[in-house]
Amino acid sequence: MEIKIIKNRSDIGAGTRGSDMGIDALEIAAINQNNDFFNKYLFEDVKTHNETVYQKNNNSFAKRIEHVVEQCNRVCISVEKSIKENFFTIVLSGDHSSALGTISGIKIANQDKKLGVVWIDAHSDLHSPFTSPSGNIHGMPLAAVLNLDNKDYKINEVETTTIEQWEAIKNIGINGPKINPEHLILLGLRDYEQAEEQVIAKHHITHFKVEEIRVIGIRNCINKCIDQLKDCDIIYLSFDVDSMDCDQISYGTGTPVKSGFLPEEIILILKSFIETKKVYCLEIAEINPLLDNKGNKMAETAFQILESIEDQILQL
Repeated sequence: MEIKIIKNRSDIGAGTRGSDMGIDALEIAAINQNNDFFNKYLFEDVKTHNETVYQKNNNSFAKRIEHVVEQCNRVCISVEKSIKENFFTIVLSGDHSSALGTISGIKIANQDKKLGVVWIDAHSDLHSPFTSPSGNIHGMPLAAVLNLDNKDYKINEVETTTIEQWEAIKNIGINGPKINPEHLILLGLRDYEQAEEQVIAKHHITHFKVEEIRVIGIRNCINKCIDQLKDCDIIYLSFDVDSMDCDQISYGTGTPVKSGFLPEEIILILKSFIETKKVYCLEIAEINPLLDNKGNKMAETAFQILESIEDQILQL
Protein backbone atom coordinates (compact mmCIF):
# COMPACT_ATOMS: atom_id res chain seq x y z
CA MET A 1 0.00 0.00 0.00
CA GLU A 2 1.32 3.43 -0.91
CA ILE A 3 1.88 6.00 1.82
CA LYS A 4 0.61 9.57 1.92
CA ILE A 5 1.77 12.01 4.59
CA ILE A 6 -0.53 14.70 5.94
CA LYS A 7 1.37 17.46 7.73
CA ASN A 8 -0.71 19.34 10.26
CA ARG A 9 1.53 21.96 11.88
CA SER A 10 -1.08 23.15 14.35
CA ASP A 11 -0.48 23.64 18.06
CA ILE A 12 -3.48 25.81 18.96
CA GLY A 13 -5.07 23.04 21.04
CA ALA A 14 -2.08 22.82 23.39
CA GLY A 15 -1.15 24.85 26.42
CA THR A 16 2.53 25.12 25.49
CA ARG A 17 3.74 26.49 22.18
CA GLY A 18 6.21 24.64 19.97
CA SER A 19 4.60 21.40 18.82
CA ASP A 20 3.86 23.10 15.49
CA MET A 21 7.61 22.67 14.87
CA GLY A 22 7.49 18.91 15.52
CA ILE A 23 7.11 17.98 11.86
CA ASP A 24 10.15 20.03 10.89
CA ALA A 25 12.06 18.35 13.71
CA LEU A 26 11.08 14.95 12.29
CA GLU A 27 12.27 15.97 8.83
CA ILE A 28 15.57 17.21 10.25
CA ALA A 29 15.96 13.88 12.07
CA ALA A 30 15.50 12.05 8.76
CA ILE A 31 18.03 14.28 7.01
CA ASN A 32 20.58 13.71 9.75
CA GLN A 33 20.10 9.96 9.35
CA ASN A 34 20.62 10.24 5.55
CA ASN A 35 17.09 9.00 5.02
CA ASP A 36 14.96 10.43 2.19
CA PHE A 37 11.67 9.27 3.76
CA PHE A 38 10.02 12.66 3.32
CA ASN A 39 10.97 12.87 -0.35
CA LYS A 40 9.59 9.44 -1.28
CA TYR A 41 5.89 9.93 -0.64
CA LEU A 42 3.07 12.24 -1.56
CA PHE A 43 2.31 14.76 1.11
CA GLU A 44 -0.14 17.51 1.90
CA ASP A 45 0.36 20.54 4.13
CA VAL A 46 -2.81 21.44 5.99
CA LYS A 47 -3.41 25.16 6.43
CA THR A 48 -3.15 26.25 10.06
CA HIS A 49 -4.36 28.99 12.39
CA ASN A 50 -1.31 29.15 14.64
CA GLU A 51 -1.31 32.94 14.56
CA THR A 52 -4.47 32.91 16.69
CA VAL A 53 -2.39 32.24 19.81
CA TYR A 54 -1.66 35.99 19.77
CA GLN A 55 -5.35 36.88 19.85
CA LYS A 56 -7.48 37.34 22.94
CA ASN A 57 -8.95 34.03 24.11
CA ASN A 58 -12.73 34.24 24.53
CA ASN A 59 -13.35 30.66 25.68
CA SER A 60 -11.53 30.07 28.95
CA PHE A 61 -12.73 26.46 29.33
CA ALA A 62 -12.00 25.52 25.70
CA LYS A 63 -9.22 27.81 24.51
CA ARG A 64 -9.35 28.84 20.85
CA ILE A 65 -12.09 26.28 20.25
CA GLU A 66 -13.51 28.15 17.26
CA HIS A 67 -10.16 27.77 15.49
CA VAL A 68 -9.70 24.16 16.61
CA VAL A 69 -13.08 23.38 15.04
CA GLU A 70 -11.88 24.82 11.75
CA GLN A 71 -8.53 23.03 11.98
CA CYS A 72 -10.13 19.65 12.71
CA ASN A 73 -12.47 20.15 9.77
CA ARG A 74 -9.47 20.72 7.51
CA VAL A 75 -7.73 17.60 8.80
CA CYS A 76 -10.96 15.63 8.42
CA ILE A 77 -11.28 16.58 4.75
CA SER A 78 -7.63 15.73 4.02
CA VAL A 79 -7.79 12.35 5.76
CA GLU A 80 -11.09 11.40 4.12
CA LYS A 81 -9.66 12.13 0.67
CA SER A 82 -6.43 10.25 1.34
CA ILE A 83 -8.18 7.12 2.59
CA LYS A 84 -10.71 7.14 -0.26
CA GLU A 85 -7.73 7.23 -2.63
CA ASN A 86 -6.48 4.03 -0.92
CA PHE A 87 -3.38 5.51 0.68
CA PHE A 88 -2.03 4.39 4.01
CA THR A 89 -2.36 7.76 5.70
CA ILE A 90 0.30 9.00 8.10
CA VAL A 91 -0.84 12.14 9.90
CA LEU A 92 1.93 14.17 11.51
CA SER A 93 0.44 16.68 13.88
CA GLY A 94 1.43 19.33 16.34
CA ASP A 95 -0.95 18.95 19.24
CA HIS A 96 -3.23 15.95 19.73
CA SER A 97 -6.56 17.80 19.35
CA SER A 98 -6.23 17.12 15.61
CA ALA A 99 -6.97 13.44 16.22
CA LEU A 100 -10.65 14.36 16.29
CA GLY A 101 -10.32 15.53 12.69
CA THR A 102 -8.39 12.41 11.74
CA ILE A 103 -10.94 10.05 13.26
CA SER A 104 -13.79 11.98 11.66
CA GLY A 105 -12.13 11.72 8.25
CA ILE A 106 -11.61 7.98 8.63
CA LYS A 107 -15.23 7.55 9.63
CA ILE A 108 -16.63 9.58 6.73
CA ALA A 109 -14.60 7.47 4.31
CA ASN A 110 -15.93 4.28 5.94
CA GLN A 111 -19.38 5.14 7.28
CA ASP A 112 -20.66 1.57 7.12
CA LYS A 113 -17.64 0.10 8.93
CA LYS A 114 -16.75 -0.27 12.60
CA LEU A 115 -13.75 1.78 13.65
CA GLY A 116 -11.40 0.87 16.48
CA VAL A 117 -9.04 3.38 18.08
CA VAL A 118 -5.78 2.53 19.83
CA TRP A 119 -4.73 5.60 21.81
CA ILE A 120 -1.06 5.39 22.83
CA ASP A 121 -0.73 8.24 25.27
CA ALA A 122 0.15 9.11 28.86
CA HIS A 123 -3.21 10.91 29.04
CA SER A 124 -6.77 9.78 28.40
CA ASP A 125 -7.86 13.04 26.70
CA LEU A 126 -11.43 12.48 27.85
CA HIS A 127 -12.11 15.95 29.24
CA SER A 128 -14.78 18.30 27.98
CA PRO A 129 -15.14 22.06 28.52
CA PHE A 130 -17.28 21.18 31.53
CA THR A 131 -14.51 19.20 33.25
CA SER A 132 -11.19 20.50 31.93
CA PRO A 133 -8.93 22.11 34.56
CA SER A 134 -6.80 23.76 31.86
CA GLY A 135 -9.17 24.50 28.97
CA ASN A 136 -6.63 23.06 26.52
CA ILE A 137 -8.45 21.14 23.80
CA HIS A 138 -5.68 18.60 23.26
CA GLY A 139 -7.11 17.05 26.43
CA MET A 140 -10.58 16.67 24.89
CA PRO A 141 -10.50 14.85 21.51
CA LEU A 142 -11.70 11.47 22.76
CA ALA A 143 -14.64 12.99 24.63
CA ALA A 144 -15.61 14.68 21.36
CA VAL A 145 -15.15 11.45 19.39
CA LEU A 146 -17.40 9.62 21.86
CA ASN A 147 -19.86 12.55 21.92
CA LEU A 148 -19.54 12.91 25.70
CA ASP A 149 -20.11 16.10 27.69
CA ASN A 150 -19.28 14.53 31.08
CA LYS A 151 -21.65 16.96 32.82
CA ASP A 152 -22.01 14.58 35.77
CA TYR A 153 -18.47 15.56 36.73
CA LYS A 154 -18.44 19.22 35.72
CA ILE A 155 -16.36 21.82 37.50
CA ASN A 156 -16.85 24.66 35.01
CA GLU A 157 -19.81 26.88 34.16
CA VAL A 158 -19.36 27.07 30.39
CA GLU A 159 -20.40 30.06 28.27
CA THR A 160 -23.10 29.65 25.61
CA THR A 161 -20.70 30.44 22.77
CA THR A 162 -18.29 27.76 23.96
CA ILE A 163 -21.10 25.21 24.22
CA GLU A 164 -22.11 26.00 20.64
CA GLN A 165 -18.55 25.44 19.43
CA TRP A 166 -18.29 22.25 21.50
CA GLU A 167 -21.43 20.95 19.78
CA ALA A 168 -19.84 21.79 16.43
CA ILE A 169 -16.62 19.99 17.27
CA LYS A 170 -18.48 16.85 18.39
CA ASN A 171 -20.30 16.74 15.06
CA ILE A 172 -17.39 17.22 12.68
CA GLY A 173 -17.65 14.88 9.69
CA ILE A 174 -20.71 13.01 10.83
CA ASN A 175 -23.11 13.84 13.64
CA GLY A 176 -22.80 11.99 16.90
CA PRO A 177 -20.20 9.52 18.15
CA LYS A 178 -17.58 8.23 15.72
CA ILE A 179 -16.77 5.10 17.74
CA ASN A 180 -18.26 2.98 20.50
CA PRO A 181 -16.53 2.99 23.92
CA GLU A 182 -15.81 -0.75 23.63
CA HIS A 183 -13.80 -0.02 20.49
CA LEU A 184 -11.43 2.39 22.27
CA ILE A 185 -8.23 1.20 23.94
CA LEU A 186 -5.93 3.42 25.97
CA LEU A 187 -2.31 2.28 26.21
CA GLY A 188 0.29 3.93 28.43
CA LEU A 189 -2.19 5.83 30.59
CA ARG A 190 -0.62 7.29 33.74
CA ASP A 191 -1.66 10.94 34.08
CA TYR A 192 -5.37 11.79 34.27
CA GLU A 193 -7.92 13.52 36.47
CA GLN A 194 -10.79 12.12 38.51
CA ALA A 195 -13.42 13.19 35.98
CA GLU A 196 -11.65 11.19 33.27
CA GLU A 197 -11.26 8.22 35.60
CA GLN A 198 -15.01 8.28 36.22
CA VAL A 199 -15.72 8.40 32.48
CA ILE A 200 -13.44 5.42 31.92
CA ALA A 201 -15.23 3.46 34.65
CA LYS A 202 -18.74 4.46 33.56
CA HIS A 203 -18.19 3.45 29.93
CA HIS A 204 -15.94 0.46 30.69
CA ILE A 205 -13.16 1.81 28.50
CA THR A 206 -10.24 -0.59 28.25
CA HIS A 207 -7.03 0.96 29.52
CA PHE A 208 -3.59 -0.27 30.46
CA LYS A 209 -0.94 1.56 32.42
CA VAL A 210 2.68 0.97 31.42
CA GLU A 211 3.48 -0.93 34.61
CA GLU A 212 0.39 -3.14 34.13
CA ILE A 213 1.46 -3.97 30.60
CA ARG A 214 4.90 -5.03 31.79
CA VAL A 215 3.44 -7.20 34.55
CA ILE A 216 1.09 -9.14 32.26
CA GLY A 217 3.57 -9.05 29.38
CA ILE A 218 3.38 -6.69 26.44
CA ARG A 219 2.55 -9.42 23.93
CA ASN A 220 -0.26 -10.73 26.14
CA CYS A 221 -1.62 -7.19 26.43
CA ILE A 222 -1.46 -6.62 22.68
CA ASN A 223 -3.23 -9.91 22.01
CA LYS A 224 -6.02 -8.94 24.43
CA CYS A 225 -6.44 -5.63 22.65
CA ILE A 226 -6.47 -7.17 19.18
CA ASP A 227 -9.07 -9.66 20.35
CA GLN A 228 -11.21 -6.86 21.75
CA LEU A 229 -11.15 -5.10 18.37
CA LYS A 230 -11.84 -8.27 16.36
CA ASP A 231 -15.24 -6.95 15.27
CA CYS A 232 -13.75 -3.71 13.97
CA ASP A 233 -13.18 -3.37 10.24
CA ILE A 234 -10.64 -0.56 10.57
CA ILE A 235 -8.14 0.40 13.28
CA TYR A 236 -6.62 3.83 13.77
CA LEU A 237 -3.36 4.12 15.71
CA SER A 238 -2.77 7.40 17.52
CA PHE A 239 0.73 7.80 18.94
CA ASP A 240 1.38 10.71 21.27
CA VAL A 241 5.11 10.82 21.98
CA ASP A 242 4.44 11.66 25.63
CA SER A 243 3.53 7.99 25.98
CA MET A 244 7.29 7.38 26.05
CA ASP A 245 9.52 7.70 29.08
CA CYS A 246 10.69 11.32 29.27
CA ASP A 247 13.75 10.45 31.36
CA GLN A 248 14.88 7.69 29.00
CA ILE A 249 14.06 9.60 25.79
CA SER A 250 13.74 13.36 26.37
CA TYR A 251 11.42 16.07 27.61
CA GLY A 252 10.66 17.17 24.05
CA THR A 253 6.87 17.17 24.43
CA GLY A 254 4.37 19.55 25.99
CA THR A 255 3.17 17.32 28.84
CA PRO A 256 5.95 14.84 29.68
CA VAL A 257 5.23 12.07 32.19
CA LYS A 258 7.77 9.79 33.82
CA SER A 259 7.79 5.97 33.63
CA GLY A 260 6.56 5.62 30.08
CA PHE A 261 7.15 3.26 27.18
CA LEU A 262 10.52 2.57 25.62
CA PRO A 263 10.87 2.92 21.82
CA GLU A 264 11.09 -0.83 21.25
CA GLU A 265 7.77 -1.27 23.08
CA ILE A 266 6.09 1.31 20.86
CA ILE A 267 7.50 -0.41 17.77
CA LEU A 268 6.14 -3.77 18.92
CA ILE A 269 2.70 -2.29 19.58
CA LEU A 270 2.50 -0.57 16.20
CA LYS A 271 3.81 -3.56 14.25
CA SER A 272 1.44 -5.95 15.99
CA PHE A 273 -1.64 -3.92 15.10
CA ILE A 274 -0.44 -3.33 11.54
CA GLU A 275 -0.10 -7.11 11.17
CA THR A 276 -3.90 -7.36 11.54
CA LYS A 277 -4.16 -5.61 8.14
CA LYS A 278 -6.91 -3.43 9.58
CA VAL A 279 -4.80 -0.31 10.11
CA TYR A 280 -5.16 2.37 7.44
CA CYS A 281 -4.07 5.42 9.40
CA LEU A 282 -1.36 6.29 11.91
CA GLU A 283 -0.99 9.64 13.65
CA ILE A 284 2.07 10.94 15.48
CA ALA A 285 1.62 14.01 17.66
CA GLU A 286 3.04 16.30 20.35
CA ILE A 287 6.74 16.46 19.42
CA ASN A 288 7.96 19.80 20.78
CA PRO A 289 11.60 20.51 19.89
CA LEU A 290 11.55 23.77 21.88
CA LEU A 291 11.29 21.72 25.06
CA ASP A 292 13.79 19.02 24.12
CA ASN A 293 16.54 18.76 26.74
CA LYS A 294 18.63 16.46 24.55
CA GLY A 295 18.90 18.36 21.27
CA ASN A 296 16.41 16.81 18.85
CA LYS A 297 16.17 13.46 20.63
CA MET A 298 12.37 13.17 20.77
CA ALA A 299 11.99 13.73 17.03
CA GLU A 300 14.91 11.40 16.28
CA THR A 301 13.30 8.65 18.35
CA ALA A 302 9.89 9.20 16.77
CA PHE A 303 11.42 9.03 13.31
CA GLN A 304 13.27 5.80 14.13
CA ILE A 305 9.92 4.34 15.17
CA LEU A 306 8.30 5.54 11.94
CA GLU A 307 11.18 4.20 9.87
CA SER A 308 10.90 0.79 11.58
CA ILE A 309 7.33 0.24 10.35
CA GLU A 310 7.75 1.69 6.86
CA ASP A 311 8.39 -1.59 5.02
CA GLN A 312 5.56 -3.32 6.84
CA ILE A 313 3.13 -0.62 5.73
CA LEU A 314 4.28 -0.83 2.11
CA GLN A 315 3.65 -4.59 2.13
CA LEU A 316 -0.01 -4.22 3.12
